[in-house]
Amino acid sequence: MQRASKVLLIVLFSGTIIFPLFSQNERREKNRFISVVEQNLVTPDGEVFLMKGINLGNWLNPEGYMFLFQDVNSYRLIDQALKEMVGPDFVNQFWRKFQENYITQDDIRYIRQTGMNSIRIPFHYKLFTCEDFMGSNNPNRGFELLDNVIRWCKEEGLYVVLDMHAAPGGQTGDNIDDSYGYPWLFESPKSQELFCSIWKRIAEHYADEPTVLGYDLLNEPIAHFFDNKDELNNYLEPLYMKATEAIREVDKNHIVIWGGAQWNTNFSVFQNPHFDDKMMYECHTYWSDTTQAAIQHFLDFRENTNLPIYMGETGENTDEWIGGFRRLLERNHMGWHFWPYKKMLKTSCMVSIKEPKNWDLVVEYTQKDRSSFAKIRENRPDLNKVRNALSELLDNCKFVECAKNDGYIKTLGM
Repeated sequence: MQRASKVLLIVLFSGTIIFPLFSQNERREKNRFISVVEQNLVTPDGEVFLMKGINLGNWLNPEGYMFLFQDVNSYRLIDQALKEMVGPDFVNQFWRKFQENYITQDDIRYIRQTGMNSIRIPFHYKLFTCEDFMGSNNPNRGFELLDNVIRWCKEEGLYVVLDMHAAPGGQTGDNIDDSYGYPWLFESPKSQELFCSIWKRIAEHYADEPTVLGYDLLNEPIAHFFDNKDELNNYLEPLYMKATEAIREVDKNHIVIWGGAQWNTNFSVFQNPHFDDKMMYECHTYWSDTTQAAIQHFLDFRENTNLPIYMGETGENTDEWIGGFRRLLERNHMGWHFWPYKKMLKTSCMVSIKEPKNWDLVVEYTQKDRSSFAKIRENRPDLNKVRNALSELLDNCKFVECAKNDGYIKTLGM
């Protein structure tokens, strides 16, 4: 039973995701935005909302493995390799078209048709600066792309979580934040200032948009393999506070989402868990057991703070595992966004992209010695074949050309 005076008796069933919390008169007084009531998210109609959705990974923060690359595994490294093969002009044009084709209204409509109720959108901070990124240096490029998707989600009835997957300076120190191998964000006042200012711009832009559920401030900060991770952990909560304060200057409507240290798993770093009255937490887990013990420490944190926590990323596994883990989360009334929506060839996603002809030449080049200009010239594959492969990828990534993975979707209960 919940402890809030407003909350009615709730009996949890594994297939149930919405419970009435407020009387009809109370509902009339609620605003248009998802809110936080103790351990629950609550709709404007006064019903508990359990996120069930997917991550639009690779779209606005490309990752190498989704292109079948190995060590060339972040945007910066992918971009460099492609430009070595076919030149900067072609690659810049490729990235701009990639952004237009990878996620379209057809994709959003399909996600909703499966029964999902929300999406998480990982993005790179450079979309909101004049730094070169994916063929542009336009500080409004992020808004141009996100505005379209948010409008489509609004039409379909999907909520949106905005996730800064790659922050200035890097918050993780690995490929996923497109960094330089260390979470420099926590040692750079300039990067922190930029981080907060970008979130303030985003919050001001979407302050009155109820389709946006909340702001996921940092994805998977501070990887586990740094010897000074305990020291770095001390900087995480103060940075979250600064960003939250910046957001609240322009937006008092949306939820702020704080992720734990060490890949969103370590929540002992928080000393002020109730810093804001519209906040929640986010955990991530991959390749764990599908038993209660796998998530119990997250549930304990939820109980101790009496605030919501949800599984922002999980997946990349067999259909059997995904089904078991999804049921575990729902038994414990924990919302989820599985990862990812779309990638090349693999079926551990909602839809798969066909491999272009001669894509093996592209993959092979990324694995060769490129340590000098002489090596680049020596190992560069056929120019026309690579350009044709990249052009074919732009067509193959369109929703109409992708293969739906029914097994994956069914294991998600959709």
